[in-house]
Amino acid sequence: MNIDDLIPRTELKTPWLLSRLRELVELESPSEDPAAVNRAMEMVAGWAEELGGKVKRHRQKGFGDVYELRFGPRSSRRRPVLLLGHLDTVWAHGTLKTMPWQEKDGKIYGPGTLDMKVGVMMALAAIAILKELSVNAPVTLLLNPDEEVGSPVSRPITEKVALESSAVFVLEPAQVLALKTARKGIGNYQVHVAGVASHSGVDFERGHSAVLELARQIERISAFTDLPSGRTVNCGVISGGTRSNVIAAEAAVEVDVRIARASDAKKVDRFFAGLKPFDKACKLTVTGGINRPPMERKAGTIALFRQAKKLAAQLGFEVDEAATGGGSDGNFTAALGVPTLDGMGAVGAGAHASHEHFVVEHLVPRTALLAAMIATTA
Repeated sequence: MNIDDLIPRTELKTPWLLSRLRELVELESPSEDPAAVNRAMEMVAGWAEELGGKVKRHRQKGFGDVYELRFGPRSSRRRPVLLLGHLDTVWAHGTLKTMPWQEKDGKIYGPGTLDMKVGVMMALAAIAILKELSVNAPVTLLLNPDEEVGSPVSRPITEKVALESSAVFVLEPAQVLALKTARKGIGNYQVHVAGVASHSGVDFERGHSAVLELARQIERISAFTDLPSGRTVNCGVISGGTRSNVIAAEAAVEVDVRIARASDAKKVDRFFAGLKPFDKACKLTVTGGINRPPMERKAGTIALFRQAKKLAAQLGFEVDEAATGGGSDGNFTAALGVPTLDGMGAVGAGAHASHEHFVVEHLVPRTALLAAMIATTA
């Protein structure tokens, strides 16, 4: 393959990419609607079959299905590259009425455009371009239905397919212009307090306030934060009590935890397991844990980034690397030791926000880079 062919080939493929992307964006697919997610999956699977892809559907209950799309030759001596994406979005049905597909000032807006339907279409375009150039590379495009809600059903499949792959390219958006070589791990904990209710005027001394106990626990939990190590602990949602004249019998807090190091997972678990009530009449119940391990910047990922940087320079642009506090399904593959490079999707802003969009001028070079990475890795 002549790398100089990639940019002009991608430019020719861009109208096809954008036309199908609009169809995909205008097919709303919130995580909570399995049938809607599956309609989006079936649409992409049809396009994959047109490119010679083979479709394997992993049926699920309670969520959409996981689609495994395979391209190119298969042999025991040549492991495929895994392109990792998802088709569920955070946007509810009807969002298109207030956030329609819109092209304005070199940007394309709409629900799920940046995160991450454009990344999925970039993958199909890259595969199509390589096919036109007779680059017969083995590729797996894995599309998950539940990434936006923690990947409860897709994670085992993602991990299995990753272990069969030589490398993983995650189709999430870039970090501004940078590729992502590190992500924090994510944990969610719930702390529930059971107190003793009483009348706040008549029997004040008989009560043991769950709200007061929770307030004290929140200060203790917040102190688990350690910024130098990259660990943050946020008590984000609290609830409790029934009326102002009732000593509260129940209170609870939902806690978001981010860790930069895998070794912190057990440490955080110990912190939460070690919580004890200040008021002995109150009872604490702790549930939850670390959902996504961190994607640490390790040798395999560094090698992929250096490869991408070199190829981007040959294509006429520069890429840098960045770390982020958000998680993706790439956290799972990186934690297994499979070389993983994230942020291989589009450049844009506003993921999960009403101004979600991608920047059109970066679409061709980033798609060409994805094709080059597939061709030189598989």
